[in-house]
Amino acid sequence: MNKVLYFMLGLLALTSCANTYSITGTTNVSTLDGQKLYLKVLKDTALKNLDSCDVVHGQFHFAGSVDSVRVGTILLDENNGLPVVLESGDIQVKIDNTQESVTGTPLNDKLTKFRQKFTQLMNQSAELVHVHDQAIMNGKNMNSVNAKLAAENDRINQRMDKLVTKFVEDNFDNVLGPYIFINTCMNRYNAPMLDAWIEDIMSKATEKFKNNPMVKEYYEAAQQNQNIMNGMQSAPAQSQPEPQAAPADGPTPNEMAQPATNQQEEQSSEETPVEGE
Repeated sequence: MNKVLYFMLGLLALTSCANTYSITGTTNVSTLDGQKLYLKVLKDTALKNLDSCDVVHGQFHFAGSVDSVRVGTILLDENNGLPVVLESGDIQVKIDNTQESVTGTPLNDKLTKFRQKFTQLMNQSAELVHVHDQAIMNGKNMNSVNAKLAAENDRINQRMDKLVTKFVEDNFDNVLGPYIFINTCMNRYNAPMLDAWIEDIMSKATEKFKNNPMVKEYYEAAQQNQNIMNGMQSAPAQSQPEPQAAPADGPTPNEMAQPATNQQEEQSSEETPVEGE
């Protein structure tokens, strides 16, 4: 009897610790020293505080447990956050002026490698702007320069597309696939919309991915919006608006083309299906 009891207690202890995490962080960013950092998770479409800590002499620490593995966000300030997968294990976070890394557990290692590869491609794309400006200063034939830069930009965008698509497909059945997918969609559109990339992903997706609450909600809303645009469905009835003053000038077409800000991730390229913590 005692052996059975000890076994059950041991099993219960293992189960309760299944998603216990410890996050140890270091930073050499001077502006973060003395600041309070917040660890947040998405709950009911809003970020909720899970924990907080102060940065002391470039070090900080979070610890806790969650009922299931999920992607959280360490808020560095009002506009910048660092994604971290809350899973069992010791997680190391390093932040400096040029890059961040989150390592120590399988999914965090995988997400960090993806983000580093994507950042490299983003930097290559940004470098094309400097090449263009330098060519103007050097009096180069800009027709030729622009053609070469456009071709190189297309190649970079294709590599971004393949990188993101493969990452989502390889992670259909864990939290990373839905996370990158949703961040991609949110950075491309202000409202849920369908496009060829989204349809391609959904045609290949596993049932677990399709039934992820965030993915399911986004896809159903996108289908509804598409039906409304195609005249196949009426727009939902809206309450009578209150009288308002004349609106100020709206955003320019160039401003409208910029991707939406995402606090849970680094900003993704508007030319790729990304991303977007």
